[in-house]
Amino acid sequence: MLHQIEFRAMGSQIFVAVESPSYPIELEHVPNWFEGWEDSLSRFRPKSELSKVNREAGMPTKVSKTFADVFETALYAEQNSGGLVTPVLLDAIKESGYDRDFDLLPLQSDKICPQTFSSQSRLDEVVWDAERSTICLPPDMHLDFGGTAKGWAALQAAERLGKYGPALVNAGGDIAISHARKNDEPWLVGVANPFNRSENLEILQLPLCGVATSGRDKRRWLQDDRWNHHIIDPHTSLPAETDILTVTVVASSVIEAELAAKTIFISGVQAGLAWLDERSDLAGILILENGECLYSQRMEEYLWS
Repeated sequence: MLHQIEFRAMGSQIFVAVESPSYPIELEHVPNWFEGWEDSLSRFRPKSELSKVNREAGMPTKVSKTFADVFETALYAEQNSGGLVTPVLLDAIKESGYDRDFDLLPLQSDKICPQTFSSQSRLDEVVWDAERSTICLPPDMHLDFGGTAKGWAALQAAERLGKYGPALVNAGGDIAISHARKNDEPWLVGVANPFNRSENLEILQLPLCGVATSGRDKRRWLQDDRWNHHIIDPHTSLPAETDILTVTVVASSVIEAELAAKTIFISGVQAGLAWLDERSDLAGILILENGECLYSQRMEEYLWS
């Protein structure tokens, strides 16, 4: 039997499902898990660990295991995306107009046109002491974990629930799956049509894996007659200029899928699809502004018909 809950956390709708003969009481604790993680990792909460680290830039700050795990995940993402996925872009994100929780952000931003920062891939300037769990940012650097934190949270929840039965956790499009369903049946997950979100473009059949979607179809706002979005290109410190509307990636884990989806999105369709096809452990769907859908070489094995 499939048991499921839905709630809102980390600025996203969270869906959790566990296949188990009886209702696992741990399901009731999942919203509290996300609340605790958000209390540590949210840039929108003044008392969060992340806000404290950002305020104390220039000084060593002791952090929790949660913060340490997510920071090291962010390090991994930067190293494996060629610097395109990095948490050091908070100031650029704010300048682009994304300066509050998206649920509170007006469609028309009253911010001035964003400035260009020389912020490309400076994570190596952070003094990180893993043994003591202390972090020291340069005085002019501030962090935002963004989708990395959501992917990490989805993975933690799926792993905790996996001992009760096959589990799937969808944190705003970042999906972690603990096991295939009973009798090795796949999980069926829809890829939303960005032009009509009430329907799916495809249905994916998924085993133990991770999925992530990045795009500029939902989190966007007008600023000086320009549509801005929340995915920053570290080369320019501006919202990425890309011919991709959304990209969905299937990978061995949601962490791998998240960093791949953002890398492809920022790179653009030609370079992004080539990058994707060079990696035999990844599969993806790229949706363009004109409605065209492009599929990587491995994607067919995940399509349900």
